[in-house]
Amino acid sequence: MQRLLEPEVMDTWEEAVEYDAMDFTEVNTAFAEEAIALGPKEQGLVLDAGTGPGRIPVLICQMCPQWQITAIDLAENMLQIASQHVQQAGLQQQICLELVDAKHLPYEDQVFDLVISNSLVHHLPDPLPFFQELKRVTKPNGGIFIRDLLRPVDEVTMNALVDSIGHEYDAHQKKLFRDSLHAALTIDEVNQLISTVGLAGVQVYQSSYRHWTAKRGWTGK
Repeated sequence: MQRLLEPEVMDTWEEAVEYDAMDFTEVNTAFAEEAIALGPKEQGLVLDAGTGPGRIPVLICQMCPQWQITAIDLAENMLQIASQHVQQAGLQQQICLELVDAKHLPYEDQVFDLVISNSLVHHLPDPLPFFQELKRVTKPNGGIFIRDLLRPVDEVTMNALVDSIGHEYDAHQKKLFRDSLHAALTIDEVNQLISTVGLAGVQVYQSSYRHWTAKRGWTGK
């Protein structure tokens, strides 16, 4: 099935509120725990690319008070909601929210101990610049943890996936999910990106019936 792009930025207030209202607690917690396992055991500087409403960095910092997280997004309304979550959790000293394009990062080379990203890549018309920036800003022995949707092989599989997400999602939310699946990458496409930018030691695999993961553990400064 060919890739069909969706809008890169979800930036109306209604879209941001609707997305934040969807219950991703289980997958967000699993993501946070896996990210922590791949990062430094002591102090660390972490980049969260495409943080959305900021729930993942909040979870991580509650479990890892020794980490500092720079959480970026290109959607101002998402960051406004993220700011509310950060303040409610009292984590303003640990989490820095910034309006930044993940394809053009304003950070120095090799500065982050760990770079994480959840559900950003399928929004990017051309993901290559993001992967180039990812390599540039991550320390040579730094950790990487990227997870996103996996594009189904055909329409039948995609329809089954959309039908499986449950009655708690309304028709519009199911359409958003369908559009995201159609815009997602395949394992081969992700491997090609990793190879093109020369990211060493990154494992790419299908991590659920609808997700791929690319990861590398932190091995020291």
